[in-house]
Amino acid sequence: MAQNQSPAPDTSRRSERSRRAIYDAALALVAEVGYPKTTIEGIASRAGVGKQTIYRWWSSKADVLLEAFLDLSNQAAEAAGQAPYSIPDTGDLAADLKNVLRATVDELRDPAFEAPSRALAAEGVVNEELGRRFVAQLLEPQLQLYVDRLRAAQGAGEVRPDIDPRIALELFVSPLAQRWLQYTGPITHAYTDTLVDYALHGLAPR
Repeated sequence: MAQNQSPAPDTSRRSERSRRAIYDAALALVAEVGYPKTTIEGIASRAGVGKQTIYRWWSSKADVLLEAFLDLSNQAAEAAGQAPYSIPDTGDLAADLKNVLRATVDELRDPAFEAPSRALAAEGVVNEELGRRFVAQLLEPQLQLYVDRLRAAQGAGEVRPDIDPRIALELFVSPLAQRWLQYTGPITHAYTDTLVDYALHGLAPR
């Protein structure tokens, strides 16, 4: 009769647990001490893993943080039942843009997102390489969602066909980003609703 054998350890589950701990540690550290003082050693210590575990999966702290941010965004989309995320097309462009910008406001005001995001954004201003990677890996994919929705609106006759969607989206995305980054005013649902109205209808009398 064969002896009972213990089940083999589930290395995939252990790895996922470690990966999640590393993400959490990296985001917490960059929020607390800033990007320059965040180190692989510090992340490893806080996550309770060996330094070599991190280097086995990532080549730099920038890689860890950018992937942690992507994971944070994916978690938010999954929690909202919108993974993979896209801007809904209900046939009402104004309503769709207002809804996604309201969700963006909620995310920007969430401490779990805001603190590390501010730290990375600030570092990206003075660290060109990090800034470019931050834009390419995190920002541009989100902006492309607006481009896709605006192109669909052009096809439906809701937006002029000669409009460049990549420029048009900046009419409501950029003011929100500036207000959030520089504390020039409160960021609220009412504010982003107004941005959409101004962007879609202009400032001239109707």
